Amino acid sequence: MDLGFSDADLGFRAEVCDFIEEHFPPNHPYTDTPSDELKWTKALIDRGWSAYKLPADFGGTGWTTTQKFVWERETALRCLPPDIGGAGLHMLAPILYGYGTDEQKSKYMPGILTRETEWCQGYSEPGSGSDLASLNTKAVREGDHYIVNGEKIWTSGAHKSDMMFCLTRTNSEGKKQQGITFLLIDMKTPGINVHPIIGLDLRHSLNRVTFDDVRVPIENRIGDENNGWTYAKGLLTHERTGLAFISLSLRKLAALKRAMQETRLDGSTLRDDPAFTASVAAVEADLTALEFTELRTLSEAAAGQSPGVQSSFLKLKGTHIVQRITELFVECMAYYGFPYSAALLDGSNSQTIGPEYAREEMALYMIGRSASIAGGSDEVQRNITAKHVLGL
Repeated sequence: MDLGFSDADLGFRAEVCDFIEEHFPPNHPYTDTPSDELKWTKALIDRGWSAYKLPADFGGTGWTTTQKFVWERETALRCLPPDIGGAGLHMLAPILYGYGTDEQKSKYMPGILTRETEWCQGYSEPGSGSDLASLNTKAVREGDHYIVNGEKIWTSGAHKSDMMFCLTRTNSEGKKQQGITFLLIDMKTPGINVHPIIGLDLRHSLNRVTFDDVRVPIENRIGDENNGWTYAKGLLTHERTGLAFISLSLRKLAALKRAMQETRLDGSTLRDDPAFTASVAAVEADLTALEFTELRTLSEAAAGQSPGVQSSFLKLKGTHIVQRITELFVECMAYYGFPYSAALLDGSNSQTIGPEYAREEMALYMIGRSASIAGGSDEVQRNITAKHVLGL
């Protein structure tokens, strides 16, 4: 098997490196500040690279599997986000170009590609746990509208979103997977209330959303009524493939290695500690194996195949790897993780206690616990694997 890059791929790699250095040269590396995020977002949009995973017909780059791989690795090495992000781009866009009408694509895709429209995902509900098909938020047809009543929970970014893509129940007969309808809901519609949930990281990113006689136009339905489960499964496949966190893990692993060199321990550094070094090497080996699994999945997708059960592999293993890296960061910072507080994160207390990375990495460690549940719990991924691979 030839694992080398072709001349065309090497040329593309050089183009990518030139583009990154133009906007963030070595003497001005990217940081997670609003100004750098805005600068990078504008650069991607201007270049037409804001949605590198989408087909060219839908505003994407039309890149090959190898080009996507090169882009992700080069941006990861420089701690840059590979795209403009957001639930609209990562989750809804593939459903729109797969099942949406031409009118829906024309209406919503431009805002997704520029992130002028923020989207949130209305899937999970109180009491449903990981059994998504047991949802109870009802949508009753009334003329040219659906009347929606119910509740969604753990809704990331709902407090700052313009729109929600939402699963609703339109029929209670038959199997629970039947009778589910996929709706696009304007978050400014009367009857929608957003209630904040403060996470373990002490930040407000999660929410509970209630619907009280919310009127949704019928033209905001994706596909056929009662067939939303089909579209939901496709969305979850894309989401779980993206939840392998490979680019994030690569960036965090590089940062962890730098932290090892800076952390003093009995006159030496953590890099000289054989036990800690072995732990880092083990997670790096797992990450390399996951990269090859992702490449195989991307290659199959490029050939027109669905990611299928491999998306569950990627999500399950990717979650464990990024969580393990955050655990090693906590070991690295030791007792400097104790003074973690919301005041350190929101800027009201700018005093740094311990290493510079401590506050952000401790926050990631805390919220990272939820990754074992978000997008389908670890138990759900194991059940999918057992059923579709082992035939159990």
